[in-house]
Amino acid sequence: MTITNFTAGTALRQALALEKPLQVVGTINAYTALLAQRVGYRAIYLSGAGVANASYGLPDLGITTLNDVLEDVRRITGAVDTPLLVDIDTGWGSAFNIARTIQDMIRAGAAGVHIEDQVHAKRCGHRPGKALVNADEMVDRLKAAVDAKTDPAFVIMARTDALAGEGLDAAIDRASQYVDAGADMIFFEGVQELQQYKALTSIVTAPVLANITEFGVTPLFTVKELAHVGVSLVLYPLSAFRAMNTAALKTYDIIRQEGTQKGLIHEMQTREALYDFLNYYEYENKLDDLFAEGKINE
Repeated sequence: MTITNFTAGTALRQALALEKPLQVVGTINAYTALLAQRVGYRAIYLSGAGVANASYGLPDLGITTLNDVLEDVRRITGAVDTPLLVDIDTGWGSAFNIARTIQDMIRAGAAGVHIEDQVHAKRCGHRPGKALVNADEMVDRLKAAVDAKTDPAFVIMARTDALAGEGLDAAIDRASQYVDAGADMIFFEGVQELQQYKALTSIVTAPVLANITEFGVTPLFTVKELAHVGVSLVLYPLSAFRAMNTAALKTYDIIRQEGTQKGLIHEMQTREALYDFLNYYEYENKLDDLFAEGKINE
């Protein structure tokens, strides 16, 4: 593939070339994206569950819309230039809906998306009762996504949830068909053993992502362990979000019970640290300069 313009998709592909396995960390909003960028992550992620849970107070059951997700995408890509991978569930409809989704994601600054083979009324990948469309229908989804790309470097990742209900061989067969249909990468969901990754990566040549989410069916494998079985990307979709929720709940509870936050100050980010991440003083100095210029003009 010849790519003439440097785009977000190009940045994601370059990140994968520089770091393998590439750690991809979940960022639920623009500020957490700033934190992840400062730490040094080369790629970040917007989870469908993160949008539903954090932005709308809803469960991850396909309730949020394309525009709901796009709003958070724009906020994140407006704050950082770290390439963003986005969860688009099943693509929000038929071929034309999927095409619109891809083109809107590219316009919003996303580097890539993953689309899955569950039915439209989807469930969390680590919950029972998942229902899948047949492989042919998922291939059609992927063809629509690939055909809609206005940036050749934009990443189309195919997620398969087939392992839980159809078994390893069927999941590998689906992944192979998805790559043949144009998927750039594979998201292998619901894995319980390292050798299941190895079985896939030994057959599928496209980069494979491991979803290392907490409290699910997949053990918390290390980057080193996953590298040994050929995994190319390691995703931590909601780790920071879960930690933030626990910290927030503790803070609310203690202030309510004790009538003061004094005992929590040592656990809080300082005002100076916040300002540092936001480049606050740079903005303030600019404001001072503008007022000074205005006074001179007067």
